[in-house]
Amino acid sequence: MNRIPCVLMRGGSSKGLFFLAEHLPDDEVARNRLLLAAMGSPDVRQIDGMGGGNDLSSKVVIVAPSRRPDADVEYLFAQVSVARDLVDVLPNSGNMLAGVGPFALEHGLVKPSSPTTKVRILNINSGKLVEAVVQTPGGTLTYSGKFRLDGVPGTSAPITLNFLDPAGTRTGRLLPTGKPRDLIAGLPVTCIDFAIPIVFVKAVSLGKSGHESKQELDGDAGFLDRLEEIRRAAAELMGLTVSPDRGVPKIAVVAAPRHGGSIASRYFVPSSCHPVHAATGALALAAACHTPDTVAEEVAELDENSPNRIVIEHPSGQMACQIQIAEDSATGMPSIVAASLQTSARALLSGEVFVRDLP
Repeated sequence: MNRIPCVLMRGGSSKGLFFLAEHLPDDEVARNRLLLAAMGSPDVRQIDGMGGGNDLSSKVVIVAPSRRPDADVEYLFAQVSVARDLVDVLPNSGNMLAGVGPFALEHGLVKPSSPTTKVRILNINSGKLVEAVVQTPGGTLTYSGKFRLDGVPGTSAPITLNFLDPAGTRTGRLLPTGKPRDLIAGLPVTCIDFAIPIVFVKAVSLGKSGHESKQELDGDAGFLDRLEEIRRAAAELMGLTVSPDRGVPKIAVVAAPRHGGSIASRYFVPSSCHPVHAATGALALAAACHTPDTVAEEVAELDENSPNRIVIEHPSGQMACQIQIAEDSATGMPSIVAASLQTSARALLSGEVFVRDLP
């Protein structure tokens, strides 16, 4: 057996294993085989590993000190497939990102200040920078606080994530097709790349209200098949790899809000509805709400007093994002230059994962 130091952490509404890069093989093939074994994949129960049998608890984050002067640490996010022999590093996870700051502080990669510590993080998946503001009263990391994250029981210390220049993570452009709307199978959609590449489609276009429960949507096989067809077609339009096994672009349905929010959304991962909402997907939706003629902008109801604050209604409650708009000096047009949200994280278990000897 191999014994690899790691921490099991909840990040936002997901959880998974956090590793220091120095404890994993440098070779990508060897590393991926080790991660599959650590999570117990491929197996729908992941019974012989640390995975929880679903996409939201089969995640890995690999952290290292950064050699860039504008970042303290860097991290690689890996989605470990539950039932397939696959480790996907194309997407990124804003939920798991919430744990990077605390993990870096716990392992001495960043020196704490008081009452908060700003951790500058480079996301290897996207090449983008994020600032995490972590609660460290008296120079000591705390996970306790009064912040409540819908979809997660109890309360925790808030963690603020500031995404810097998050447009064009994979495609280099906010609107990868050059248009705020495209037609796929006769349906209007918006392809956008902000924190993550994603395609939005109005729920009503698919015969849904956009306020269904996760269970209702997961039980409609025909609807899920149609979503996957749209997602694959969008991948081609966005110039991304078309694959049922890969995690980008993501897809979400949108609708007008019903409970005082700005917009309602159901996000998919990829063949089932997320019980909450992905943080990166929420940021992309916030950007789409402020991009003229997108399908999101059409149904969004913004608060005139706080138009840059987007509140998303999801299956477990609500999630709020804040976007920062500046004028593009070259075009004179408004440009979304940054976005932020509040979330939480906490360490669940620290120790060593036992991995079978690999052939």
